[in-house]
Amino acid sequence: MERTKSKARPRTAPPEVRRKQLIDATITCVSKYGISGTTLIAVTREAGLSLGLANFHFKSKDALLAETLNALAEEHRALWMKALDRPDLTAADKLRAMVDAQFHPRVCSRKKLAVWFAFFGEAAYRKSYRLGSSHIDIERQEISADLCREIIAEGGYEGVDPEGVSHTLESLFDGFWLNMLMYPVKFRREDAARRVFTYLAAMFPDHFAAHG
Repeated sequence: MERTKSKARPRTAPPEVRRKQLIDATITCVSKYGISGTTLIAVTREAGLSLGLANFHFKSKDALLAETLNALAEEHRALWMKALDRPDLTAADKLRAMVDAQFHPRVCSRKKLAVWFAFFGEAAYRKSYRLGSSHIDIERQEISADLCREIIAEGGYEGVDPEGVSHTLESLFDGFWLNMLMYPVKFRREDAARRVFTYLAAMFPDHFAAHG
């Protein structure tokens, strides 16, 4: 009788593959159990890997959490950096791309939003967030302020504070993310993006009114 061969996970894989498996499993665990309820054992069980392998790649739970947060931040940054590197796009186009990236399904899922707010909410890990990822938030805010300055100069908008607009955008991003996490039926990605563009149209009507 011929034996049926079952598919099994490869016994070996490149380190970057194993690290990604562990990070993805951490995102799932934190979204389910919160940071305090996430353990290395839970993560390895979710990933289908051994505890020894997790300890080999990440020396502690805190190291794994820090790398997970960094991976989320870099994934988000990569989305809007694509547009900023294109010389054919206008300042308004680049600012649109930054808004679209904020609500892209790859980063704006309930699972990943739960992880972001887990770090925001637990005092013990806010410092980790500030040390590991806040520089990306600052970079995004500074870039959006610079784009606003270009738009103000192009459109001759008077009395518009570019720093104020960029700060308001950050507040809208965080606020809509929280609402989408808490009230998913009422707040959707598309609606959140549309409302942000409505705000930009009020600030820069010649550049964003048609988009809205």
